[in-house]
Amino acid sequence: MARRFKVVDLFAGPGGLAEGFSALRDKQGKRIFDVALSIEKEPSAFATLRLRSFVRQFDGKLPRAYYDYISGDIEKEELIRQYPEEWAAAEQETMMLELGTDEAATALDPVLDRIRKEAGGETILIGGPPCQAYSLVGRARNRGIADYDATKDTRHFLYKEYIRIIDRLNPVAFVMENVKGMLSSRVAEVGIFDQILSDLETSGEQGYVLVPLVSAPKGAHGGYVIRCEEYGIPQNRHRVILLGIRTDRAQAVQNRIAAHHTLVPELQQTTVAGALSKMPKLRSGLSKSADGAEAWKKAAIAAFRAAARAAREAGAAPELISRLGEHARTLLAAKQPPPRASTRISRVPDERLREWIEDPKLKSLPNHATRGHMESDLARYAFSATFAELFHRSPKASEYPEGLAPAHENWASGKFADRFRVQRWDAPSSTITSHISKDGHYFIHPDPLQCRSLTVREAARLQTFPDNYFFEGNRTQQYVQAGNAVPPLLAYKISFIVNDLIAN
Repeated sequence: MARRFKVVDLFAGPGGLAEGFSALRDKQGKRIFDVALSIEKEPSAFATLRLRSFVRQFDGKLPRAYYDYISGDIEKEELIRQYPEEWAAAEQETMMLELGTDEAATALDPVLDRIRKEAGGETILIGGPPCQAYSLVGRARNRGIADYDATKDTRHFLYKEYIRIIDRLNPVAFVMENVKGMLSSRVAEVGIFDQILSDLETSGEQGYVLVPLVSAPKGAHGGYVIRCEEYGIPQNRHRVILLGIRTDRAQAVQNRIAAHHTLVPELQQTTVAGALSKMPKLRSGLSKSADGAEAWKKAAIAAFRAAARAAREAGAAPELISRLGEHARTLLAAKQPPPRASTRISRVPDERLREWIEDPKLKSLPNHATRGHMESDLARYAFSATFAELFHRSPKASEYPEGLAPAHENWASGKFADRFRVQRWDAPSSTITSHISKDGHYFIHPDPLQCRSLTVREAARLQTFPDNYFFEGNRTQQYVQAGNAVPPLLAYKISFIVNDLIAN
């Protein structure tokens, strides 16, 4: 009989890591990794997390009422009323706590002790401490804060809470995820990453052996950096992921570890088109003026004409000017612009993603509605997407016509050369981050005629969340959740390696 493991997920966000691990099955179709506990502090992400825990109670056989809920046909209270036992189980498996506080430890530790006892020690710890203090953007922001002292920034040391929980749970293995900026982060001239490695190796009751998940030159930290686009994820996302095997278990399977297979790169990358090209076409909204189909059509036509005029005045390539004009005429001839939201089910073009993302029982596509944009930004999006359509890359700031330049003091400084970034059809997307909640400038849709940024559902697909994965909260909160998550399909692939190394 295959071994079963109880999983504890820390700093879980909407649950990307747990989604991947819980999907791994044995030959009898039983889960190998059973998520016993997920912890998140942000209320909207926690609501998403708890709903997905509820989904797991049905073991892949979701009731109609769930689809009714995510379609907006019934309220959550009705869903809970119909399935009180499953909801009660989800409540037991999820905790909304701010890890690193005394209050959280008081509530959490007895639960960890119970899970360890019930699992007979066969537990797995997964999760990633918040990354703002490690990311390059976060560190640059911190430098701009008067009297900022990195040694007093608790976010630098939340990984110690992860280690405290390792000490308490003594898991067979752990998987810890964080941003690549962790590699170069320093506090008081001490490299954070080397300190984390040392602390992890000596944590727990026996210590841990760190096992690289990807091939890299011996001695290099590169063995801990996963470039998601190389492993079937339609996104250029580079993250540090550490796998630790408890020393006693590592010694028992040392031959297996020595010969273990790392993640296998795909021969062909999965592209934005492979994830999104069949999705319903949508229009953007208007954020600073009265919105509506005809108002948007008028604004979009004006945007393409303004972009063409600015490009002509700047002496841009004739084919770019011509294409902008063509798009304006196409919009003018259209009887009706596309809607701002669509629930129509669409196929996933890439066969490698299709089985993972699609759900044939889905009634409608959730979280697929556009945000509003200023009319001035419509012209910039029109120019950017048309430029990328012709030249297969986003325009740099230096290639923008002066008539379209935003009124930013540092626009010409070179610091924001790719301020407006188009997600090309023929390549993986850029990294989906929580910044997508702020504006859409880095996440412009590749179809110029839609003249918009990505929806939450499109971001979720690029993150490989299944289409039936419903994000709770308002749209801004949904964007943050999608951007902060670990791609579930990547987590699923990692779970294979973990199981191969530690199972019977």
